Amino acid sequence: MADEALVVIDLQNDFCPGGALAVAGGDEIVPLVNDLIRRADHVVLTQDWHPAGHSSFASSHPGSQPFTMIDMPYGQQTLWPDHCIQGSLGSDFHSGLAWTKAELVIRKGFRPSIDSYSAFFENDRTTPTGLAGYLRERGIDTLTLVGLATDFCVGFSALDAVSQGFKTTVRLDACRAIDLNGSLETMLRRMRDGGVTLEDQLSD
Repeated sequence: MADEALVVIDLQNDFCPGGALAVAGGDEIVPLVNDLIRRADHVVLTQDWHPAGHSSFASSHPGSQPFTMIDMPYGQQTLWPDHCIQGSLGSDFHSGLAWTKAELVIRKGFRPSIDSYSAFFENDRTTPTGLAGYLRERGIDTLTLVGLATDFCVGFSALDAVSQGFKTTVRLDACRAIDLNGSLETMLRRMRDGGVTLEDQLSD
């Protein structure tokens, strides 16, 4: 197991029920994620970490509504409600998450002019977070991803993990989706086609 890591994606208050960008049932996965953390030799967490007034917030674009699309210099961008603002309660990890075992926390989305879904790259698809280099230097080549949300940050992280040469599994039972205009089925198909292993439960 020394060459394997569990990557927990954005299990933060704003993505759980009652949060600013709540994913239905987002808090339901916490006990299962904690069980996976206990089993894992290496744990990495990601944390959405936006400055106030971030360019991906609908409130930064007068007249725009959340969940609509706009063109940004790096491509199309979904506009979101203000969420996971640096230092806010909403940006904190869910209070039930057993996060203390994490060896690394990757913060993403902190650049004001660009959003970041993936644990590996900003949404321009070229600016790295440094996670791939960290994992390689640690001798880790196999990843299991869990967290929020399946069809955005988990899915893009998984696709990038494969593209960076990591054997990658997504535990769907330890994820929840936003499912915006069919985005869940689209991402599941992309992950399957992209070489990501999709599992619903432990195989042992």
